[in-house]
Amino acid sequence: MSKSDNKTQQTNESVDEYLLKIGDEQKRADAFKIKEMIERLSGEPAKMWGSSIIGCGTYHYKYESGREGDFMRVGFAPRKANLVVYIMSGFKEYDALLEKLGKHKTGKSCLYIKRLSDIDESVLEELITLSLAYMAKKYPEQ
Repeated sequence: MSKSDNKTQQTNESVDEYLLKIGDEQKRADAFKIKEMIERLSGEPAKMWGSSIIGCGTYHYKYESGREGDFMRVGFAPRKANLVVYIMSGFKEYDALLEKLGKHKTGKSCLYIKRLSDIDESVLEELITLSLAYMAKKYPEQ
């Protein structure tokens, strides 16, 4: 059983310095607001993961294949086209909440938002809170 390195590792880069480099003023303001939200909801400081993902908390996973590693419990990435919020639990149980969220798209565990003004922030907080609860149950803190 080998521990293989995740492509996306936690780094010591400054989250705030990274966010301050976002050229679009609205996206930068939204990114700082999401950073504060995930820090408050997770109770953990935001850290850089790879070169462009901001995450809070960590968990250790181990697959039946023997692959194992560490990853963030919640996070987001301010991409050029969208703000991408990582909802680790996925979305299959959240249809009713997603209907109330506002303008968004989803991937497997990615929530794509153009800007915070397009959505109901309290619904986003609820999605993040539910995802963190899912992660706490699936991967209890050591």
